[in-house]
Amino acid sequence: MTSSARSIFRFSGSDTDSFLQGLVTNDMDHLKDGLLYAALLTPQGKYIADFFLKRDGDTILLDADAAQAPSLQQRLTMYKLRADVTIEATSLHLHRGLGEAPNDAAEDPRHPNLGWRAYRDGAQEDDTTDWPALYVALQIPSAGVELDENSFILEMGFERLNGVDFRKGCYVGQEVTARMKHKTELRKGLAQVNIIGSAPVGTAILRDGREVGRLLTQTDGKALAYLRFDRAREDMTAGDAKISLPA
Repeated sequence: MTSSARSIFRFSGSDTDSFLQGLVTNDMDHLKDGLLYAALLTPQGKYIADFFLKRDGDTILLDADAAQAPSLQQRLTMYKLRADVTIEATSLHLHRGLGEAPNDAAEDPRHPNLGWRAYRDGAQEDDTTDWPALYVALQIPSAGVELDENSFILEMGFERLNGVDFRKGCYVGQEVTARMKHKTELRKGLAQVNIIGSAPVGTAILRDGREVGRLLTQTDGKALAYLRFDRAREDMTAGDAKISLPA
């Protein structure tokens, strides 16, 4: 199965690390360990985009969903002001796979079973992994499906996916994210469900006529859903599909 479309940007300039440190949800110091997974949020703590960062010599690569790339580049350029940071599109291609990582690759930091990612000049032609099924099995949210402009990253599992650092300094949206972490119990969030049948992404999940969530990625009798945890029980439906909680 071919990989989803990605855009790879290169950041250069003496202020690159400090510039990104003040914006993204993760700590740039972790780049010394390999790939960094992070997000950019609104000041209200809502999701704008998620991406991977990788140090490449004196520069940093940013690996983002291609559909989000133009608006992401525009927003980052807006934040740049007079900082010594240059943001350039590259012609690099994402390669990914499971098993032992090649020498030029780095492990996906979200989960040990997600394999590796590498950035190369030519397009990948040998990827047969069923990534949607793997994402459902591991509860990995995807941009444009699970993750949208209404998402809060803690509800989408970013702490579990190593996408947020609560010990770093301020970043855009940090106050709301920290408050959700320390002062509230999450009542809604990403979950795996069983599904018989199918329904369009975004279909309301109902129980006894009340909406309890939304149906998202579906594959092989399993699906991801955004659920109200206090309302989700057995005997749920989404359109013509039957939804149940895992045993």
